[in-house]
Amino acid sequence: MSKRGRFITLEGVDGAGKSTHAGWLVEAIRAAGHTVLATREPGGTPIGEKLRELVLHEPMRLQTETLIMFAARCEHLHTVIEPALERGAWVVCDRFTDATYAYQGGGRELGAAPVAALEAWIDAPQPDRTWLFDVPLEVARARLACSRDPDRFEREDGIFFERVRAAYHARAQAHCRRVHVVDGSQPLAVVRARLEAELAELLAGAA
Repeated sequence: MSKRGRFITLEGVDGAGKSTHAGWLVEAIRAAGHTVLATREPGGTPIGEKLRELVLHEPMRLQTETLIMFAARCEHLHTVIEPALERGAWVVCDRFTDATYAYQGGGRELGAAPVAALEAWIDAPQPDRTWLFDVPLEVARARLACSRDPDRFEREDGIFFERVRAAYHARAQAHCRRVHVVDGSQPLAVVRARLEAELAELLAGAA
C-alpha cells in the first residue's frame, strides 16, 4: 500500500504571489521523486470548473455563493484530491477551505461558524502545509492592474479586501503550525529561498 501523499495549499488574495511560486513548487516536489497533482479551487473537476464560472461572474446571494464553493469543493475533494493522496501523490492546490473563511466568512462577513459547519459536513481535511502569501492591498492591486478583466471578487472595494486579509491572518494565528505566512512583497529570490528551505523540511519528513 502506498504511503499517503502530502496536501499543500497556497492562499492569499490575487496578486499576492501564489501563481508565481505554484509552478516552481510542483517542479521541486517532482524533482524530489514524488508524483504531484496541481489543482485549484474553485474548480479542479469538470463540475467544479462550471461552478467556478458561475461564482466568479454571476451575481448571487451570499448563502448561494458559499454553498456553490462547498459543492465544488466536495466534488474536488472526494473525486480528485483524496484519491491522489491515497495513491501517494502530493497535491498542490491553489486555495482550499481557508479561502472560504477569508472571502465569504471575512470579506462578505458571513462569519466562521457556517463555513466550519460546511467544512465538517463534507469531511474536508486540514492540509499538511499552507503557505499564505500576504501583501498590502495596494501591492496586490498594482500587480493585477493590467493582467485581465476583473471578476466580481476582484471588483470589490478596499474595505472588503482588508476584511479578507484580516480573516486570513486570523486563520494563520489559529493554525500557526500549518499556515506559514510569506511576505509576498519581498524580492522573488528571497521568497523562493524561504520556500525552498521549508519545502526541504517537508520532503525530509516524508522520506
